[in-house]
Amino acid sequence: MAAMKRLSGLDATFLHLETPEQPMHVGALHLFELPQGHRGRFAAALRRHIAERLPLAPPLRRRLWMMPLNLTNPVWVDALPDLRHHIVEHRLPARRGRARTAGSDEERAALQALVARLHAQRLDRERPLWRFHVIEGLAPAAHGARRVALYTQLHHAAVDGQAAVALANVLLDIAPQPRKPTLRASARARRFELSLVEMISGAVTSEAAQVAHLIRGLPAAVGTLATAARRAATRGGRGAGRLGLAPRTRLNGSASGARAFAVLTLPLPELKALGRAHDATLNDLVLWLVGTALRRHFAARGELPRQSLVAAVPVSLRAQGDTRADNQASMALVSLGTQLADPRRRLAHVRAATRAMKSTLADLKHVLPTDFPSLGVPWLTEAALALYRRALKTERLPVVANLVISNVPGPEQPLYLAGARMCTNYPCSIVTHGLGLNITVQSYDQSLDFGLMADAAAMPEVGELAAAIAVALDELRGLPALAAASVRPAQKPRVPARPRVRKAAGASRG
Repeated sequence: MAAMKRLSGLDATFLHLETPEQPMHVGALHLFELPQGHRGRFAAALRRHIAERLPLAPPLRRRLWMMPLNLTNPVWVDALPDLRHHIVEHRLPARRGRARTAGSDEERAALQALVARLHAQRLDRERPLWRFHVIEGLAPAAHGARRVALYTQLHHAAVDGQAAVALANVLLDIAPQPRKPTLRASARARRFELSLVEMISGAVTSEAAQVAHLIRGLPAAVGTLATAARRAATRGGRGAGRLGLAPRTRLNGSASGARAFAVLTLPLPELKALGRAHDATLNDLVLWLVGTALRRHFAARGELPRQSLVAAVPVSLRAQGDTRADNQASMALVSLGTQLADPRRRLAHVRAATRAMKSTLADLKHVLPTDFPSLGVPWLTEAALALYRRALKTERLPVVANLVISNVPGPEQPLYLAGARMCTNYPCSIVTHGLGLNITVQSYDQSLDFGLMADAAAMPEVGELAAAIAVALDELRGLPALAAASVRPAQKPRVPARPRVRKAAGASRG
C-alpha cells in the first residue's frame, strides 16, 4: 500500500468547516531585514532555502487525497510542491510624492490591507496546503538595510499553533548563516497515487480502530466527566468562574468573506514585570488588555453590552515534547469582565476566570477527543454548517462567545530565514461564522506581537481596536501593584515599528 497518513477527526473538521466566507488557514506576517550586500530577489533565495529543508518539513510536502464520495475523512499523501506556485511575490504600490518611510503609518496600512486581502483567499486543495507571499517595495531600515515582508499561509488541518512553531524551528535558524540540515533518505518527498481498493480498505480499518478505541475508553471518560461536573458545581456558585451566555454583538453574525487586519507590538519584559506585580500570568494580562480595549472601543460607540463579553480561548492538549504536525487542542471560555468599570476589579475578575477555566480543564484534558470515527461526518458537518449560518442570520441561536483570543509561546531569541533577520512575528488566524474577531498573540524575543484579524463587515475599524490595546497598557502601568515588584518603564508600544533585537529573556506563559 502507498504511504499515507489519515487525518484525525479534529484535523479534518477544519476542512469540513471551510467555505468561501470562512477560509480555515492560519499564518503570520513577518518583517525581515536582508543581510548587507544581499543581491537578487529574496523570493529566489527563499525557494532555494525551502527546497533544502523540505525533507524535514512534512506539512509542506503532502497533499490531500479525498475518499470516494467524500464519505469519510481524507488522507495525506506525499507530494512534491511546485515552489514557484507556493512561494510568490507581491509589491506594495508605489507611493506618489515623498519616498516611503520604514514603519510609517502609510507603509503599515498598505501591508495590513494586502495581508487582509490575501488572508481571505482559500488554499488550493489539489496542492500541498501552504503558501508563502514575499512582499517587496518596503522602505529600507533607518540604518540602510533592505527590508521585505513575508505573509505565510498554512491550513489549520495540517497544523495547530504549537505544530506551526515546530515547523518554524525547522525552517528558521538562530544565526545569519543557515545551518546545513542532516537529511534522512527516508524523509525525502515522494509522489503517491492511491487505488480505490487502498482507499476503502484503509478507511474501513481506521473506522474499526476508532470505534474500538472509543469503546475501551468510555467507562473512564464517563467517570471523569461526572467528577468534573461535581467539581464545577462546587466551584461555580458566583463570580467569574460561573459562565452564562455571551451578549450578542456585531461580531456574532455570519462571516462576509472580506477581512480587516491590524498589528501591534508590546514590550515583553515589561509585561512580565507587570504580571509579577499584579499576581497575574502573561495570559491573564493579554485577556485583560483585550477586554479593556474592547470595553473602551464599544463604549465610545454606544455598543457596550451590560453583560460581560466572553472569549473563546484555544487550549493545547499536546504533551510536552510532542512536535507532530497535527491538531491537538480544545477551546475554553473565559469571561473578560467588560461590564466592570473599575480596572482593578476587572483584572481580579480575569484572574479568577482563568483559574476556574484551568481547574475545569485539568479535570477534562485527558478525555477530550482529538480523533473520532468519521464515517459520514463530512456530509453531516457541511449540513450542520449550512443550518448554523441560516440560524445566525435570524439571530435565534444563543451566543456562546464573542471573539477568539489565543496566546501562543513563540521563539525566545532572534531568528533568521535564508540569511534574513526576522524582526516581527504577527499571527494571522481564523475568523468564523459567529466569531468575527480573532486576536492571536505570539512572543518573539523581547516583543509580544498581536495580530488582529476581523471580518471586514463586522469590524472594519480593527486598527482602532489595536490602538486601544496600546492605551490599555498605559492604564495597566498606572494600577497600584498587589505585591512589591520593580516595574521599570519601557518603550511605548509600537503599532508597529521595527523592534530592537536583544538577547532573549524567555517567554513563559505562567
